[in-house]
Amino acid sequence: MQKAIDIFYRLLGLLLIMLLAGMALMVFLNVVLRYGFNSGINISDEMSRYFFVWLTFIGAVVTFRENSHVGVETLVTLFGRKGRIICMILSNIVVIAVSAIFFWGTWKQSPINASMAAPVTGISMLWVYGIGFFTGAGVVLIALERLFRLLTGRVTEEEIAAFAGENMSLEHLAERT
Repeated sequence: MQKAIDIFYRLLGLLLIMLLAGMALMVFLNVVLRYGFNSGINISDEMSRYFFVWLTFIGAVVTFRENSHVGVETLVTLFGRKGRIICMILSNIVVIAVSAIFFWGTWKQSPINASMAAPVTGISMLWVYGIGFFTGAGVVLIALERLFRLLTGRVTEEEIAAFAGENMSLEHLAERT
């Protein structure tokens, strides 16, 4: 199961690379066409904006999985192992609540987005803003899995140290215990 999850996240990483490359290529091409030839490709302006939205929201899920989001570690570093675990539990509960609200908001907004079409491409705006479903559900699932591991005692010392902002090697962790 873990191998399938890792493959899924590698594919997401490739998708992020393709979105960023596509966005950069479209913008660059349009700049060259506008300044060099006094023309442009209308669809590239719109699609580069949509790529940016998708890039941001898919990247948020990948970043959350890798524990790479910005965190406030000043308080957490003062606590011992139990205090850090309590902070991790509370943090994941808050993340689950906020991400569920985000998913629900996307759900409530989807009929409006589905009824609107993009001005140039004509695609349904649900394709653009529907990425909130993926982000909300993805972050909730990751946080639920973390919360489960925290409550069942399956969290590793390395994860606890990373949560507290400590960049420790496995050897250093072994010395601490």
